[in-house]
Amino acid sequence: MTYIMVDTETDGPIPGDYSMFAFGAVVVDDKLDKTFHGLLRPISENYGKVGLELAGFTREQTLEFDEPGKVMQKFLDWIKEHSDVRPLFISDNNGFDFMFIAWYLHHFVGENPFGHTSVNLGSLYKGLVKDTFQNFKHLRDTEHTHNPVDDAMGNAEALLKMRKDFGLKIKLG
Repeated sequence: MTYIMVDTETDGPIPGDYSMFAFGAVVVDDKLDKTFHGLLRPISENYGKVGLELAGFTREQTLEFDEPGKVMQKFLDWIKEHSDVRPLFISDNNGFDFMFIAWYLHHFVGENPFGHTSVNLGSLYKGLVKDTFQNFKHLRDTEHTHNPVDDAMGNAEALLKMRKDFGLKIKLG
């Protein structure tokens, strides 16, 4: 199974009414050398400034990003290139990140190779340590910068540490 760690940056709470302007993905393996970075032009006139500011962009900058259909097709091609079986979507906030990625894939390219399944990294860690008050974020090596590739990379590093240091049984690649 190919685990793909994903992080999104958006200018609002839901896809369609608001836009995903950036996302990053990392194939989780021992090398962490397969990454994807997408910058997408907004699809809506609605936007909030908080997400933009956290990621270090202005609305004007995002208006110059690539057409979403083109980016999502490149992402789909990247996923197919790097996974020999159905990929598994995993993220720090899968309820949010998966919602945007799934909507954009279905809307712009007509398919979502992840199906209807995603994994929440935080919940996985809480179960692993048997404590719902614990947080995995101390396991990241890469700083959480709101650059979605950096954030996905840090989360992928944390997942690998869960496997190595905590005995999480996970088959990669």
